[in-house]
Amino acid sequence: MKVLIVKTSSMGDVIHTFPAVEDALRNHPGISFDWCVEEPFAGIVALHPAVRSIHKMAIRRWRKKPFDRGTWREMAGLRRALRSARYDLVIDAQGLLKSAVVAKQAGAPIAGFDRASAREPSATLLYDHKYAVPRDLHAIERTRRLFGLALGYQPDLSRLDSGIVPPAGGLPGVEGRTAFLLHGTSREDKKWPVEDWIETARQLVAGQFTPVVTWSNEAEKRVAEAIAGAVPKTALIQKAPLAEIAAILGRSTLVIGADTGLTHLASAFGLPTVAIFLATEPGLTGPRGPFSSTLLAPAGSKVTPVDVIEEAERLLMLKSQAAA
Repeated sequence: MKVLIVKTSSMGDVIHTFPAVEDALRNHPGISFDWCVEEPFAGIVALHPAVRSIHKMAIRRWRKKPFDRGTWREMAGLRRALRSARYDLVIDAQGLLKSAVVAKQAGAPIAGFDRASAREPSATLLYDHKYAVPRDLHAIERTRRLFGLALGYQPDLSRLDSGIVPPAGGLPGVEGRTAFLLHGTSREDKKWPVEDWIETARQLVAGQFTPVVTWSNEAEKRVAEAIAGAVPKTALIQKAPLAEIAAILGRSTLVIGADTGLTHLASAFGLPTVAIFLATEPGLTGPRGPFSSTLLAPAGSKVTPVDVIEEAERLLMLKSQAAA
């Protein structure tokens, strides 16, 4: 059976879909998966070895130039690629009108959430098979249930496997235990103060860890350089392609991250991961992994470096015990 997954964005949403792929492979070993995703996240999809072909789309870029000939050529090329693949089924795991429209381009039956379950009920007008999945479940479980209903099996929710492996590579010249500090995030109110990152880095060095930081824009670069400047044993990685960062992240001993996609990735890799949520609730979309946890800022208080280090030590101990 040849199935197309439509889960276009964001990074966290894409990562949340991997356990559903693992369920399907366990129940139908002969199934074949392709994926349609926004181009910035194609590298994340490529981490799963069972995904054969990745169809890249660029709705955000196309919207900026809707009448450009290049835009129309790319859209037509995507449609041709999807049609020529001759899928047996398309699963729209996004539940949005835009994802349903993309799914329709494949010319195959579409499975998705029903009207009460989809994020945008109008998307269901384009579905051939509609399934009820409670909306008060974590996004990972919702997607796993959808795949099970669409493909005819009951997912084993007692286990959680992403099936992804880090790309080849790592951090040259650094030996011993590393702690990747993911300080960058999309909103100012999600950012942990730089002085807290610096103090955390200091405590990690005292615990015989090498802190690792990187950046993807100028604001993040200033923070990364501030941490590395205050704690000289910190390894500062220059801005790099996602695959290179994922390779270093995947071989870290510990990850401490803000509310950002790479924190979800660390959790999916099965790393001890402390997620720091300041302005958002992890609720139904927070990181999930065998050795991950989320620290929330208490009302009228804050998450401190001491809180983070204590939680990191607890997770490291759990992983050590699991490996024994």
